[in-house]
Amino acid sequence: MTSPATAYRTLARDGATEIEVKRSRFRCTLERVEDEASARAVVERLRRQHWDARHHCSAFVLGPPGPARVERSSDDGEPAGTAGAPMLEVLRGQGVGDVVAVVTRWFGGTLLGAGGLVRAYGDAVRAGLAATGTLRRDLLRELALEVDHADAGRVESELRARGIAVLDTAYAARVELRLGVPPADEQRLHALVAELTAGTAAAVPRGERWVDGPS
Repeated sequence: MTSPATAYRTLARDGATEIEVKRSRFRCTLERVEDEASARAVVERLRRQHWDARHHCSAFVLGPPGPARVERSSDDGEPAGTAGAPMLEVLRGQGVGDVVAVVTRWFGGTLLGAGGLVRAYGDAVRAGLAATGTLRRDLLRELALEVDHADAGRVESELRARGIAVLDTAYAARVELRLGVPPADEQRLHALVAELTAGTAAAVPRGERWVDGPS
């Protein structure tokens, strides 16, 4: 049985890039999305925005690698297998998830043939990904730590210095730090908290969260 994924890549930013092949323009729009409805909404928005284009081919990948991952593609009137499929293959090859790619084509008057279309649509997505960049997402164990206001700055600074992700900070009667660590580092976190608070506080598990990391 395959272990569930604990990391994957996604877009560093949304963006659009255009290439030209034999006077046909291929504009690739890439956006991060969380579900299938959002991905389809991006396609429809671009269809309305670029109403003068002949095709709005699309591919999207949702979620981390695994059986629950959703993948879809559409040739939108291009010959079967010449647009959506090669676009999806580029997304798969780059290992990205939570992303929709839409390639809007303005026909330039010269037929490209099946091979030419496959290359053009694939190249458009590759150019788009090169422009947006990618970043890593990690599945972290989330824990809550409450400390006094007088200690919060010191504790937070020490935790960050030792590689612990501080996801959120909430100020009330006490300060709550939301911390994130890979599951394998949870015991190290508990030891650090005990050391930094002289045993007066403990981090309480609050589930798991996907967190964007560096590019």
